[in-house]
Amino acid sequence: MGDVSLHAAQLRLNTAIASGGTLTLIPRFDPEKVLELVERDRVDVFEGVPTMYNAILHLPDRERHDTSKLRLCVSGGAALPVEILRGFEKAFSCTVLEGYGLSETSPVASFNHPDRERKAGSIGTPIEGVEMMVVDEQDNEVRPGEVGEIVIRGHNVMKGYWRQPDATAEVIRDGWFHSGDMARKDADGYYFIVDRKKDMIIRGGFNVYPREIEEVFYEHPAVREAAVFGLPDDEYGEEIAAAVTLKAGASVSSDELREYVKQQVAAYKYPRQVWLLDELPKGPTGKIIKREIKPPPYRVP
Repeated sequence: MGDVSLHAAQLRLNTAIASGGTLTLIPRFDPEKVLELVERDRVDVFEGVPTMYNAILHLPDRERHDTSKLRLCVSGGAALPVEILRGFEKAFSCTVLEGYGLSETSPVASFNHPDRERKAGSIGTPIEGVEMMVVDEQDNEVRPGEVGEIVIRGHNVMKGYWRQPDATAEVIRDGWFHSGDMARKDADGYYFIVDRKKDMIIRGGFNVYPREIEEVFYEHPAVREAAVFGLPDDEYGEEIAAAVTLKAGASVSSDELREYVKQQVAAYKYPRQVWLLDELPKGPTGKIIKREIKPPPYRVP
């Protein structure tokens, strides 16, 4: 999903002003500092990206902070693993709602609305005045349950990239903005992000979406974070790899993790190469930067 951190911050500021609320900001994310401010300012709404929720959830001694006023959390910027969502809600007795958008959509396009059914793992439904579809390579809408690219139309969509007509024409076709995000829509009209189109791994002719494999890693009790991506491979075109960090005090080998995932996904989907790191590289907003992960020499499992 697009990097909407600046636009989202402006949105939060405007919302606080419009509602007469108080907005507490910190210059750089720190899970301990966040909980200190939640307690000090009696914060009732928190907004962040998935890695922030993961860091707060696994912070040692987080129970010593009084977070009883926290009632609602909003996650965006990337797909939130379902295990983290459920764990955070249980730990903090609050509701976590996922939304979706890009800088090009100013920045929100869909949301899980507080007064409607919330589906874990879903980015919800389009906001008022916005239309969304899931289309195939020929821009034809696919059937519910099928994977395709999200396209968006509405008052929130940009007019174009500044002085880049070719780039604009590439993403806006027939009035629809092509997001580059792959998703499926269920029969109720809820959208579920599968992955970025450019992050899709093609292994031996089969499409593999990293997020699906990452979700399996997060279900393992020892795993804190996981990043799955493709590496060049002479035989298959791309091979699936994963970098993983463990929870404090946890112990598991990379071979055990690979076998764990292998038992739960199709044979062509499991990562042949898994390695453990102390930390995964992240940007200023806490999003994992996969391109900065340096894989060790490959060995045949």
